[in-house]
Amino acid sequence: MNKIGLYLRESYNELVHNVTWPSYSTLQTNTILVLIGSALFAFTIMAMDFVWKNLVEFIYKLG
Repeated sequence: MNKIGLYLRESYNELVHNVTWPSYSTLQTNTILVLIGSALFAFTIMAMDFVWKNLVEFIYKLG
């Protein structure tokens, strides 16, 4: 139990004194970039799925 308490105290000390937190504007910018990147990735997967579906349907119609 003593090891858990020591771990928690050291973790708290690390978070309070040694971690450099980003500014609010940096956090907003990075959040927007992640949202845009996620949307682009989702759109790319959706487009690939659409093309693959139509390609498979076209091949089955030929056969």
